Amino acid sequence: MGTFHQGKDPLHGITVVVDTVGPEIYIGRCDDIVEGHVLLLDADVHQDGAGGRSKEQWVRQAARFGAWKTLDSVVVRSEQVASIRRLGEIEPG
Repeated sequence: MGTFHQGKDPLHGITVVVDTVGPEIYIGRCDDIVEGHVLLLDADVHQDGAGGRSKEQWVRQAARFGAWKTLDSVVVRSEQVASIRRLGEIEPG
């Protein structure tokens, strides 16, 4: 269950994984989802294959050890969003 603030998406305050249709995948605290655009705070981003890790390997490692903030905020445009999952629901690797 999310932190409910009037006018915010139910995922507000939850750490989520935003996969894109491209090579990027993001982890961050969801601030809001407006017209499909996802605003993340205290986020990190991974490029598929960077450091020898696939998107899924990177997410599983983050589920086990946590994610490191590299971005204060980021907006993922709706046309780039493939899926949004709660980090806490992902099986650690």
